Amino acid sequence: MSATLEKSTSNGSKKSETTKEQQAKISEIRKLIGPLPEKLAIYGSDAAIARYLRARNWNVKKATKMLKETLKWRAEYKPEEIRWEEIAHEAETGKIYRANYVDKHGRTVLVMRPSCQNTKSTKGQIRYLVYCMENAILNLPPDKEQMVWLIDFNGYNMRHTSMKVTRETAHVLQDHYPERLGVAILYNPPKFFEPFWKVVKPFLEPKTQKKVKFVYSDDPSSKKIMEDLFDMEKLESAFGGYDYSGFNISHYAERMRGDDKRMSAFWTRGNPPSAAPPQPMPTFFIDLNSINLNSDSSASDNGKVDSSPSHVSDSETLSPNGSFLVNEGSDNGTEDIHYR
Repeated sequence: MSATLEKSTSNGSKKSETTKEQQAKISEIRKLIGPLPEKLAIYGSDAAIARYLRARNWNVKKATKMLKETLKWRAEYKPEEIRWEEIAHEAETGKIYRANYVDKHGRTVLVMRPSCQNTKSTKGQIRYLVYCMENAILNLPPDKEQMVWLIDFNGYNMRHTSMKVTRETAHVLQDHYPERLGVAILYNPPKFFEPFWKVVKPFLEPKTQKKVKFVYSDDPSSKKIMEDLFDMEKLESAFGGYDYSGFNISHYAERMRGDDKRMSAFWTRGNPPSAAPPQPMPTFFIDLNSINLNSDSSASDNGKVDSSPSHVSDSETLSPNGSFLVNEGSDNGTEDIHYR
């Protein structure tokens, strides 16, 4: 097995870095989670395990627990099996959709418009969010693992924020999609957002702070942020670009149906080169009861869980529905900080 670690850079790429100690932790977690079925084999790769380790500051015990919870969630929820026809009604207003362009680093772009919320079902909204996250990951280039969120606050007010949806959104993103956010652009956010952000920032790691950008259409410096990130000819006019085509549900549906056909192949393509080969097994069923989330003690951690306050990982910073979310120290029983 190679001693190189695939580490995310500031542009969401995977950068090889020889770190024996970190590679040893990756190998240790791979042993702790054991052999995986074909649809989950990708979570045994170096890159996947490293994301969970980074989200838990390289604490093997915490990262193993987090990864096991994701494996159990995916086995039950089956996000890779969600198809367009099931969630199409959630997409009608364009509240979340994958843009038909990428940023200058080649990262998938998810556009989010909280004011376009069109349903009241928490279950339906979360299922659509998961579908969008899975689709964004499906369309990432092989050398990228992070995406861009473009959040348009035009017409937004607090009526568009549901506490229940916000809490469930935070749970899904922070627990099951760690280190997937490259940058979040908050476009024309309400005035009360930025002062609150100044309160939240001290709880976040510097790398996470840099991922959140406040952009205002009447601010010349904001235009520079957008020009640095996007090809303005392809960027939508709603974000200061020169593409005036807008969201078209019929065209979008065609794209999603095409992506749905690729989804099965994506999850059954086998292990990436860096991952351990799956153990031969004629039939594999996940026994959900056998996944002991507390049996992840590790020699690297000397059997102890770090009780010091930890910083918040990127997916814990804000919600696509326009709410700030900080879950400081969620592993050690400290309080959640929310603003909705």
